[in-house]
Amino acid sequence: MADTKDAVALGPLEMLRWAWTQLTKMNTALFLLLLLAIAAVPGSIFPQRIQDPTKVNDYIEAHPTWGPIADFLQLFDVFSSVWFASIYLLLFISLIGCVLPRAAKHYRSMKTPPARTPKNFGRLPQHRTLTIPAGAGNLDAKRAIDDAAAVLKKRGYRVETREDAPGVLSVGAERGYLREFGNILFHVAMIGVLVAFGAGSLFGYSGQKVVVEGETFVNSLISYDSFDPGTNYNPDWLNPYSATLDSFEVAYDRQEGSPTYGDDIDYTAEMTLTDSKGESSTETLKVNEPIYIEGTSIYLLGNGYAPIVRVTNDDGSIAYEGPVVGLTSGMSYLSSIVLKVPDAQPGQLGFVGMFLPTGETEYGAPTSIDSDLYNPMLVLQSYTGDLGLDDGVPQNVYVLDVDSLEDLNTMAKGNGIVLDGSKPSVQLPEGHGTIEMLGVKRYVGLEIRSDPGRPIALVSFILLFIGLIISLFVARRRVWVRAHSSGEGADRVLTVEYALLARGEDPRLADEANRLTDLFASAWGLEFDEA
Repeated sequence: MADTKDAVALGPLEMLRWAWTQLTKMNTALFLLLLLAIAAVPGSIFPQRIQDPTKVNDYIEAHPTWGPIADFLQLFDVFSSVWFASIYLLLFISLIGCVLPRAAKHYRSMKTPPARTPKNFGRLPQHRTLTIPAGAGNLDAKRAIDDAAAVLKKRGYRVETREDAPGVLSVGAERGYLREFGNILFHVAMIGVLVAFGAGSLFGYSGQKVVVEGETFVNSLISYDSFDPGTNYNPDWLNPYSATLDSFEVAYDRQEGSPTYGDDIDYTAEMTLTDSKGESSTETLKVNEPIYIEGTSIYLLGNGYAPIVRVTNDDGSIAYEGPVVGLTSGMSYLSSIVLKVPDAQPGQLGFVGMFLPTGETEYGAPTSIDSDLYNPMLVLQSYTGDLGLDDGVPQNVYVLDVDSLEDLNTMAKGNGIVLDGSKPSVQLPEGHGTIEMLGVKRYVGLEIRSDPGRPIALVSFILLFIGLIISLFVARRRVWVRAHSSGEGADRVLTVEYALLARGEDPRLADEANRLTDLFASAWGLEFDEA
């Protein structure tokens, strides 16, 4: 039995080299990319603290055992967690480690002359031998090689002529270096995508705001209904511009006999934008056609109706007056309404109900038969008591807890409030004043986004696509042509051999060989038979 020796232990430097080699392999980069996608999944499953800390606290309270464990594992702070950042940085380093050596190697190969001429062309996948009789076109080996080099240069090959032996001349040619350049460009663009993603996650933000016709949204933290900042974004960086919703128009399908008759088919919001310098402009906002200002994009997300309501106390003072945003449900824009009036006298008032754009009560329960404002109707129930607004605990403006309130007007009592064009106001019982519907306005739901990585992502995706196309359609090929004379006098012949080799699979290699045959014949002004 042969003697065996123990493997030599690797020192710290060798271990670092081994680790770097493993990290910069392409299969490692692909694995890390897959791992990053998997690591992002908990961010869509668990509530994130940066977006809604209240939901996180509620989740932990509802799961007393699992909640603290999930918090320790940073599942509520996925995109700023140590493990997510580690995967992201390792992927970034891996791609750079893959690209830089490949780029340096490719640069050196471009400076290196084409590979030496093989001795046996018959072993190559495409090879031809052309036998030219003496005196045909006054050709000799030197002129044949010079002409072949010129033809190959026109075909985009990088060429080098050489003398393999006395009287035997050859030319080596290569092309397709752009293919490797496309591969490198593709991976550089991947790095750009990672940079763009990181820039957006760290320094971008998104927010939502409901704006009623005639109202102005000011780009400050207090104006947002919800605000989701990037990990390192500071709300003090918000540019103080404003956006006013001048009008909102909806186009409906009114074609008789259409199966979608009455459905809304187009939305147009006219807005006045005023930048931080005080300069104003009018812009049109449509679905999938955002408007841009001060580095942010404003998108149209939704719309609905906001009936204008006034609540007046018995002494004539106004407890509330303004639009009430309704949450739409269904194709007919039937909207749920919640109104809280803490300034009402002699007690606080709360209203819940629904708004119907085209109200109909002829056949029983109120319903809306069209999305347009043909018969605006507001159906409400009223309650009185402590609304809990003075406790300092945040409340959902679209929810009214009626368990601790006394009902005044309800459908069950038969005195529910119904306001429309024929009856715009109703007296509330027990001296709680009156409620009126003064009109109806439209509102829009806006999403405001700032993503500093978006220009980088756009350029990176374009470069990624270009690199992919180049790497798929550019062929890497080598061509060698050799010429030598044999025989004497009338028996003298010039033998020209050439062969082609592809780097990788190239189904068009035979076509290239045929094309070169035609070009050589044209350059020499000859007609010959292939041997």
